[in-house]
This record gives sequence, C-alpha cells and structure tokens, in this order.
Amino acid sequence: MNISLSRRTLHFRRPARTSRGEYLTHDAVILTIRDDRSSRIGLGECAPLPDLSHDRDAYTRMSDVARLIEEALDAPNYAEVLRPYPALLFALESAMYDYQQNPLLYDTPFARSEVGIPINGLVWMADYDDMLAQVKTKLRQGFRCIKLKIGAIDWDDELRLIQTIRSRFSSHTLELRVDANGAWDIDEAEEKMAILAQYDIHSIEQPIAAYRWKEMARLCRLQEEAKAGGGKYLPVALDEELIGVNDTEAKRLMLDTIRPQYIVVKPTLHGGMTGAMEWVSEANKRGISSWMTSALESNIGLRNIALLAARVYGPRITMPQGLGTGLLYTDNIEMDIELRGSRMWRAEVDEV
Repeated sequence: MNISLSRRTLHFRRPARTSRGEYLTHDAVILTIRDDRSSRIGLGECAPLPDLSHDRDAYTRMSDVARLIEEALDAPNYAEVLRPYPALLFALESAMYDYQQNPLLYDTPFARSEVGIPINGLVWMADYDDMLAQVKTKLRQGFRCIKLKIGAIDWDDELRLIQTIRSRFSSHTLELRVDANGAWDIDEAEEKMAILAQYDIHSIEQPIAAYRWKEMARLCRLQEEAKAGGGKYLPVALDEELIGVNDTEAKRLMLDTIRPQYIVVKPTLHGGMTGAMEWVSEANKRGISSWMTSALESNIGLRNIALLAARVYGPRITMPQGLGTGLLYTDNIEMDIELRGSRMWRAEVDEV
C-alpha cells in the first residue's frame, strides 16, 4: 500500500462571503492510497479553513503532512494520534475506507445508489437583490430547505429578505435556516433572535462567537423557556463551537453546559469521521439533534461526508444535510456524486 500527497487549489465561482470575510480560493491536500497489484485507489481530502481550523498551520509543508501520517500509522490507533489534526484525520480515514471499500461506509442504500440524501440550498451573503435572486434559483431547482448566511450586510435588508420569503412560503412549504457565523454579541443576539423567531425559522447557527459557553447556554435556555411558555422560539445550532473540542470528556462537558437544540457536524473541522460520529453519539444521548455539513471541501471530501451521513443517520434521512457545495468551484474534482433536484445521489459505478 502506497500513500501519495498532492496539493490542489480550488477557485470559487463567486466570492463565498460570511460574516468573517470572503473566500476566493480554497487549498487542499489530496491523499491517495494505491496498491501496485490492483487498480483500486482510495481518496481523501485534507482542506482546513484558514480562519477556522485549529490545525490550519500543520500542513504548510508536505513533509510535515507525510511525517504526521507515518507517525499515526505506526501507532496502534491512528485516529487517537491524529485527534489534534481533524482535517488530516478525515483525509486518512476517508482514503482508508475508500481503498478498503469498508462496509461501514459502502454498505448503505446511498452507497449502492438506491436512495438520495436530502440537502439544503445555500444562499451566500450579498446585497438584498442578489440574495433574493439566489433564493429564487434554489426554489426553481426544487429545494425546500434553504440556509441563509446572515450577519454581514445591513440587518434591515436581511430581515426584509426573510419577510419576503415568508410572505410567499410558509414553514410547511419551505424550511428556512440562518447562519450568523458568530457575528453578534450577546445582547444583539437576544434582540435579533426574538425578531427572527416570529418567522418560523428552523434554527440559527452560531449566533455569537464560539467559546462563550455561559452566554450561549443563556441563549439556548431562553429559547427553551419561550417554547415551554407557548411562545415563538428560535432553536440554536452549534457549529464553530465544536472546533478544537476534540477530547471526549470536553465534548460531554460542552454539550451539558450549553444544551443546544442542534449541532452541525463538519468532519474536517470537528474531528474527522471518528470525531463526527462521537459528536453525534454524545448529542443523541442528550436528545440533541444534528446534521452534517461540508466545510467547503471539493467533491472528494463532499462524497465522503455524504457516505458518512448515510451511515450515521440511516437510509431514511429526513433532515436536509449541508451537502450542496459541490457547484461552488469552477475547477472541482469529478467524483461519483451528483445533485438531482434537492437530493445528492451516488452515481452508479462499476464494481472494482
């Protein structure tokens, strides 16, 4: 078994804008496993995000990546060795499972091209007219769950967009999610979440910056109190909050402290496949729901997240996953996945 590494720079079709700034390109290290005795290969992607991933500086030199892989594979459990390096762990696990055609990922109805996975349509931050045009496009494409990035343009415009959407589509027709990417302080979050709750929004991702556990717990508690009192409420989904929390006991402590309604799991950021499954398991024990989302990987990473989601959530996934990022790049890597309306499918492939 031979492992090779190569770099790839992906270029966005349009700037990917969030409250933290915008992305024009995304760098990835592609990990390939080969065996000279057969034609089978295994592919994985290590693509940390520059301003989010705690391990973003670990892969500057390919020699460092190779050394980390060698040290991990020499250990009894490579996943434990690579816990501090979630992007690389995700790449190595993905390539291993792919090379082995491990039933953990490849013995599901999705992997056999029998069912598709529902996904949400993603609307990037822009001005009001641009975002409204994006929404209309997603609806024409058949999406019935849309996620809006908010927190970077004028609040009145963001609210007007949400009002426009809700005036045309009820929550029974269109599920609406919003993602603030930690843009607000606690007082601003309380005020704006109370307003947003009037529009039957499914959830808000990361309303305040990460690692403010007491403040985030307060927001979650206020929503639960509103729900218990029969009022309007806006469930909270943790995203950036999970980054860097790699120890199992730390995960339990965070979930017990904040008690969110949802967590959004991204293997590249949140512990690879091993860490993602652990997050989902610990959340399930506490009655906390979850879904999986891309962290702007190429189709290699996107494919492997889809395979993992199909295993973790079973053949009857009803909650839309965040896997609609495959069309973001002008030079994406062709893989055996495709979008059909609002579902991702694994294209039928010949058995190796």
